[in-house]
Amino acid sequence: MKRLTMIFSSVLIVAIALLLGGCAASYQARGMEMKETMLVNPAILTPGKGDQALYRYQNPDMKGRRYTKILVDPVLLGKSAELDAETLGNYQKLANNAFIYLVEELRNDFQIVKSPEPETLRIQLAILDADPSSKVRNVMSSVIPIGVAISAIKGASTGKQTGVGEITAEFKVTDAMTGELLGAGIDRRVGGKDVGGMFDSWYNADAALKYWAKRVRFVLCTERGGANCVKP
Repeated sequence: MKRLTMIFSSVLIVAIALLLGGCAASYQARGMEMKETMLVNPAILTPGKGDQALYRYQNPDMKGRRYTKILVDPVLLGKSAELDAETLGNYQKLANNAFIYLVEELRNDFQIVKSPEPETLRIQLAILDADPSSKVRNVMSSVIPIGVAISAIKGASTGKQTGVGEITAEFKVTDAMTGELLGAGIDRRVGGKDVGGMFDSWYNADAALKYWAKRVRFVLCTERGGANCVKP
């Protein structure tokens, strides 16, 4: 009985710590294998630094240009022909959410338009790959002491903890009138031990899309010389 009480107490402490600890819902992956792209030639992409996208391109002539409007394209899906109906539905939900997140963020700094106009940026996003979290493994590796330890070890060695989801996306920014490429990137994010991931298998992927929307706004804000750019 004493041993059971001690185990229960340990589980309870870990569970409370998880609920109150505010763990991030997603983190940038340590790396990725760039198998394919949908929007740009991968040959132009170079490894990013710090918190930049894992692979990126930036047109050196972009600085100093004046853009006041932005056109957000519907989000594209990779692997759609390989997915079963249920997974495709979840991918489409992620794509719909990604579009909403981008518009919600970018409308703070730009006028949102529906067709190319002068002084307009065009942004395209493609979800190349996404994996849901395993709710059972996520819970077991978050509240059971031995599971927490194993997950921590795995996270330290591979950069991805047990049972979490992940997502890879590609971005492209062009001049809406001329089609000139201004910037592009591919990034991958993996799930953190946020409590939301225990109840929604696609929570980590969706959280990454929210982060990227804020990141796009921040990058465009800094490129245009904004004074109050908010880094996510």
